[in-house]
Amino acid sequence: MRIIPVIDIRKGAVVRARAGDRESYKPIASPLAATSAPYVVVAGYMRLYPFERIYVADLDAIEGSGDNRRDILALTERFPALRFMIDAGAKSCDWRGLARVECVIGSETSRDEEIIRALNNDPDAVLSLDFRDEVFIGPQSLIDCAELWPRQVIVMALARVGVGAGPDFDRLANIIERAGDRRVYAAGGVRDGRDLARLEAIGAAGALVATALHDGALNRADLERFNAMRDEKREPGKAPF
Repeated sequence: MRIIPVIDIRKGAVVRARAGDRESYKPIASPLAATSAPYVVVAGYMRLYPFERIYVADLDAIEGSGDNRRDILALTERFPALRFMIDAGAKSCDWRGLARVECVIGSETSRDEEIIRALNNDPDAVLSLDFRDEVFIGPQSLIDCAELWPRQVIVMALARVGVGAGPDFDRLANIIERAGDRRVYAAGGVRDGRDLARLEAIGAAGALVATALHDGALNRADLERFNAMRDEKREPGKAPF
């Protein structure tokens, strides 16, 4: 399985996400990084483990109050070995076609089913199915019609982000079953290696994590263990997913 660190950027600073209550997010304080500058936080992640992907949420773009495009472009230049999954709300499609970038279309900000259909076969498109508690946020057709989903899907449990509640395993298992051979990533609630093991067992392709990394609940040994498990399960001659 693939462990993908997360940074949420607002007004040029990485903030600590908690329960999806964006108004309360404050610049992050972490033993991994001396400041909340995006490049400092990503460098801290990379000192912990040589990750292959970083998930970036541009909160200003998601909220329609500006964007952090310059800061995100600077990350792609500073870290040329990384791929970036970028959620910029309605501006996500502006990132299409850039090298090492996968654009994340969040159901929370998507109101156009045709955009999702157009991205269906794009290997660099990711659909985030966003939930707050038991409520799906977005057009009902996106959750009802799995055939609309691209090859990569995130199940985002906003209310579980940063509060130690654990992933929503039941919902994830249901969506993984419906997704067929698509890759489904868990987001929100991952606490430790036991959660990763359970996600692996139900067939998740990976997990988006932040708090567990900053708080030390996931350490390098955990990351090496689960990335090793991913490598062992790769078919001979098959490229990494």
